[in-house]
Amino acid sequence: MTLEQTLTADVQAAVKALYGQDITPQQIQLQKTKREFEGHLTLVAFPLLRISRKKPEETAEEIGRYLKEHTEAVAAYNVVKGFLNLVIAPAEWVKMLADIDADATYGYTAPTEKSPLVMIEYSSPNTNKPLHLGHVRNNLLGWSMAQIQEACGNRVVKTNIVNDRGIHICKSMLAWLKYGNGETPESSGKKGDHLIGDYYVAFDKHYKAQVQDITARLIAEGIDEETAIARAKEEAPLMQEARAMLVKWEQGDEEVRTLWRRMNEWVYEGFAETYKALGVSFDKIYYESDTYLEGKEKVEEGLAKGIFYRRPDGSVWADLTAEGLDEKLLLRSDGTSVYMTQDIGTAKLRFRDYPIDKMIYVVGNEQNYHFQVLSILLDKLGFEWGKSLVHFSYGMVELPTGKMKSREGTVVDADDLVAEMVAQARTTADENGKFADMTEDEKNEVARIVGMGALKYFLLKVDARKNMMFNPEESIDFNGNTGPFIQYTYARIRSVLRKAQDAGIVLPDTLPTHIALSDKEEDIIQHIADFKAVVQAAGQAYSPSTIAAYCYDLVKEYNQFYHDYPILREEDADKRAFRLVLSRNVAKVVRLGMNLLGIEMPERM
Repeated sequence: MTLEQTLTADVQAAVKALYGQDITPQQIQLQKTKREFEGHLTLVAFPLLRISRKKPEETAEEIGRYLKEHTEAVAAYNVVKGFLNLVIAPAEWVKMLADIDADATYGYTAPTEKSPLVMIEYSSPNTNKPLHLGHVRNNLLGWSMAQIQEACGNRVVKTNIVNDRGIHICKSMLAWLKYGNGETPESSGKKGDHLIGDYYVAFDKHYKAQVQDITARLIAEGIDEETAIARAKEEAPLMQEARAMLVKWEQGDEEVRTLWRRMNEWVYEGFAETYKALGVSFDKIYYESDTYLEGKEKVEEGLAKGIFYRRPDGSVWADLTAEGLDEKLLLRSDGTSVYMTQDIGTAKLRFRDYPIDKMIYVVGNEQNYHFQVLSILLDKLGFEWGKSLVHFSYGMVELPTGKMKSREGTVVDADDLVAEMVAQARTTADENGKFADMTEDEKNEVARIVGMGALKYFLLKVDARKNMMFNPEESIDFNGNTGPFIQYTYARIRSVLRKAQDAGIVLPDTLPTHIALSDKEEDIIQHIADFKAVVQAAGQAYSPSTIAAYCYDLVKEYNQFYHDYPILREEDADKRAFRLVLSRNVAKVVRLGMNLLGIEMPERM
């Protein structure tokens, strides 16, 4: 039972004894005491006035007096208007620390077979290009959300939908046929996803040149510029060939399908390397090439039932004007499907494969409207879970030079970014003398952990709903609100614990309760104890940044304590032992918290 739960029960007993009425735990408001007042926890008396029929100050005073007389946890109290500030007894803090120390996974709630099943979709790459900075944020958010949901006691299935078909895939395929001269990852020495991405860029380059030429010809024929550009985009031979290739693919043309399978395999091998470097994985991967047919089938069912309608050109649409939205295309006039069709099919397969209680889509906020529509369409098609799907909408990662554009080759490549972060971590650590007395292999491993920690923390510490500017140099700083700062504090604690062990200091099985604690030590214990509630709050709010902020605040508090109070140099053996146990649990909770962000912690730095 937590301190808050104990005090809640004690307040219930106080109200019953003082005023003769039973109250529920929900009627009791306990919160952290503001720093300007003496105390640790504050009871808000105002909700209890209807029961006490007394003034706020009098009610708080009576309850405070009762708690001090009947509760060992309360050492003193003071009243500020209708707020009862409670001072927790030192022995209670020591007991709390001992309980936390005994729990190796403090703050985590282990799932059971009966726990809700949460499926989380993230990554969702296209097979026409490598992963970039935007994908990195998506993958890290998705992985962290999965870790947090599992720590909240849910069963979790991590899933990915690979967009392996469509016009964008055909563009890369067509460009490779026209300009590739049989180039392969082996012959070029490039990762497969990078090679295919190069041809996606090549398509755009040649397509733009064709559009420019056709536009100039049409303008010369007397057609206005706007109309000329629109016609040129439609008439460009490359685009017409790409569309024809898509139709052949959907018709099962064996030549097109063979090329498609070959090029996709190159990309999957490249993706696997990037996912491994990012430290993310999936329990189940779906492919649009499998799910789009399921979606087309459901759309045809909806058409037969009158849920959708067909236009004269053969295209199929959903009329959502009654819901305050517009009309949504589901099947093109040539019978090919769109993203919405695929998502309908994927949802059908997922809920067939798993007894999902909650479906969370980790997708950028530019798709807010898409998921609003998807929820309505799934509901219309009879899927009872349609209305309850969760779109974990996040902001874009921006660059100093502007937005990223894959087709123009102006993205921050994920592989290049990872390599740069690790190299920068190595350089910064060498310059600061952090790698003294390490072997070359140890230096490289710590540089990887620190570099990836810097990247992950920088992207996850920001509220996911906000757009953000990525700054690699700022992220690698060993001071301030950064991953390396937290990692360095963890490594410092581990070093202290190793030195204690080398000095033959044996920590007692039971901590003495008579120790006089400083305010800072009590604050740190209270902060550690908050971890369980923070994890639950992060899960409910879908907020990895909540965990990041908690870890940073805890590390800041500990560093102040480390600066002001001796640990190994403390002469009083009981105090020394207590501070070592306190340090050990700060390190443990920081490690558990950073694990929820997918960040490894180095034993040495």
